[in-house]
Amino acid sequence: MSDLFLGIDLGTSGLKVAAVSADGAVVAESEASYAVERPSPGRAEISPDKWEAALNIALAQLGDLRFAAVGIDGQMHGLVLVDGEGRPCRPAILWPDRRAEAELAAWRELTLDQRLRLANPLTAGMAGPMVKWVQNHEPDVLCRATAALQPKDYLRSRLGGPMVTERSDASATLLWDVPGDGWALDVVDSLGLPRGMLPVVVGSSHVVGQARLPGDPALVAGAGDTPAALLGAGGLAPGEVQINLGTGAQILIGVASPQPVAEPVTHLYADAGTCWYGMAAIQNAGLALNKVREWLGLEWSDFFAMAGSSPEGAAGVSVLPFLAGERGGVAGPNSRGAWIGLTDATTSADLARAAVEGMLFTVRRGLELLSDVPAAVRVSGGGVREPFVAQMLADVLGAQIRVVPERSASALGAAMLAAAGIGRTLPPPAVEPVVFEPHERLALARAYERWVSRLGAADC
Repeated sequence: MSDLFLGIDLGTSGLKVAAVSADGAVVAESEASYAVERPSPGRAEISPDKWEAALNIALAQLGDLRFAAVGIDGQMHGLVLVDGEGRPCRPAILWPDRRAEAELAAWRELTLDQRLRLANPLTAGMAGPMVKWVQNHEPDVLCRATAALQPKDYLRSRLGGPMVTERSDASATLLWDVPGDGWALDVVDSLGLPRGMLPVVVGSSHVVGQARLPGDPALVAGAGDTPAALLGAGGLAPGEVQINLGTGAQILIGVASPQPVAEPVTHLYADAGTCWYGMAAIQNAGLALNKVREWLGLEWSDFFAMAGSSPEGAAGVSVLPFLAGERGGVAGPNSRGAWIGLTDATTSADLARAAVEGMLFTVRRGLELLSDVPAAVRVSGGGVREPFVAQMLADVLGAQIRVVPERSASALGAAMLAAAGIGRTLPPPAVEPVVFEPHERLALARAYERWVSRLGAADC
């Protein structure tokens, strides 16, 4: 039997594959990209055939390798409706899509008990509201559909697996009973959706068949990309916090058992094992910072150098970075961005500094929605590749920041699940984090308080 395991990471704009050896080392990796289709404002779709084509390209780049088992993870919340032959009934609807805003009214009409058991904010970019939109606007499509799949579940079916899902993706659909850890069938009935479209749920490391690859390797169910990345980064124990800082930001905390609350502003999802994690999702992190950089006409190195030349607090300027709205909690879906506190003495350096501070203040606000700030936080993602940003994050949070080197954590997590499926254990990654100790910055603390006091301007 081969001592290699394949992890497939199906992202929003690209697919990565990683060949992982029995000692946990990534021995080969490759990727292929594709474009999200934007047929109209607020919509995000893609033909699932593009995922399969990208997988074939990425696998070809790996060369003639044979694997003992294959695992797959993918972008969460999307919807792929398939017919009886397993073919898509329409383009896949992806998580940034907002077309189902009006359909959320049906969720608001659920009983308090039902809403509590869903344990998540009502968000249009989740599979449940997307299915309701198809029912309301494309009823013929829903009539032809036999299953509502998540993106990675569809791609796994193209490798030879059955039409099943697993709890990490299922728990993020707004159709899942979080305390009961199963489909909320009474909610599905109340919404008037067909029960038959819900796939069977198996464990993330469950072997569902054999992959159509050389050697017929075992094929496991896999997980959503965030829980797979947590697994690939070494796991997240209850109370531990990890921040992923990139185009958006995810603030994650390990949860031993779910404790739903009325009208939640943060998310609560199943992980790739038997536990849970809370999440505050921020859409506008590097996204907004990059836009400011473009407005100032600077390369990244010049942008950070300019930001570093402005005093802490950016001479009283605050940036509310909500260019694409937010998911709630920190700001709402209709919130907008703003520069506040401009004077005739404001410099370009102040604008750059305020943008960096605004991004990190948003992250701190998201963390405060989940828990008290811990003494140490694990951080990953391209957003902390710049030491200036990593040190400022430590100062903003007042916590030690442990930056883990960027690697294909999601694909590695998928490979770890593949190994577990056949009774093998891949060791956690042995990487030394780069540590940034916090410094007391009174001006920065006052700037955060000022920023919080100005949040209401985002709703103007």
